[in-house]
Amino acid sequence: MSLELAVAAALFVGVIAYAVLGGADFGSGFFDLTAGSARRGAELRTLVDHSIGPVWEANHVWLIYVLVIWWTGFPESFAAAMSTLVLPLLLALLGIVLRGASFAFRKYAATLAQARLFGVVFATSSIITPFFLGTVAGGIASGRVPLDGSGDRWASWVNPTSLFGGVIAVGTCAFLAGSFLVADARRSGQERLAEDLRVRALAVGAATGAVVFAALVPIDHDAPTLAAGLEGRAAPLVVLAGLAGLATMALLWTRRYAVARLTAVLAVAAVVSGWGVGQYPWLLVDEVTIADAAGATATLQGLLVAVALAVVVVVPPLAYLFKLTQSEEWSRPDH
Repeated sequence: MSLELAVAAALFVGVIAYAVLGGADFGSGFFDLTAGSARRGAELRTLVDHSIGPVWEANHVWLIYVLVIWWTGFPESFAAAMSTLVLPLLLALLGIVLRGASFAFRKYAATLAQARLFGVVFATSSIITPFFLGTVAGGIASGRVPLDGSGDRWASWVNPTSLFGGVIAVGTCAFLAGSFLVADARRSGQERLAEDLRVRALAVGAATGAVVFAALVPIDHDAPTLAAGLEGRAAPLVVLAGLAGLATMALLWTRRYAVARLTAVLAVAAVVSGWGVGQYPWLLVDEVTIADAAGATATLQGLLVAVALAVVVVVPPLAYLFKLTQSEEWSRPDH
């Protein structure tokens, strides 16, 4: 494996991690938004707070990881994307900031009206953030980001591939979150809530699957390079994503929630991997390849050293944090 490809692979591992871990957090906002009135939705919203509270900020480390590797290892392509896609990126950033602030402020609201306001902001921003990040991916994958950064500020992300990408991102996040939340509800003994979430997750999964299939035709015309890759080298990953999604639906239907979480993660990871493999070897599709976009050799070598250190220093504490939250140890009095 060449040096630049190794760095690109390390970058894309971060993309997958953010899609899975951050996606599950973002998707929880969909269920918060659709939970109903303050009284009727209180149990579900409490579960959302309990489930994502200890980890919701930690998951953003993957976004920082991706951005740092991208601008350091492939600076010219990073500058081009930031210039052309500045509008959806700013909207996604706004969503992240509003989501974080409102999630914290909701807990300390002085009145019910304030709590409702912060709750709406949290839930809405949890949806708009993955949507705009999906449009960014669609803009890059459809070849609308020229290397000189002079792409159209609107057409680059308001197009069929980007819009379908945004909707699919929201749907996959919600489906992933539903698979996690239903298992959390079962583990905490909330059987009625688990049944309600099971039905909602199945509905979201069916709707997202329909959107994915509906997107195939416009993407074939709007992003031919990506479409060719999806039909060629990435076809096994596309099939794997479909099978994992169907398996998750079957496991939710049969109430095997613990295993359903694993297949849901596999489905999302396969979808994101399929996108990456489908547009390979392009970094900016039809504009610049990974090899041509790479920075200096010394910089790439330094990045791989930093990635190795991050694996040792960052990954174990994150893994332990997730272990604590999934075993409920963090909420026990002696912890």
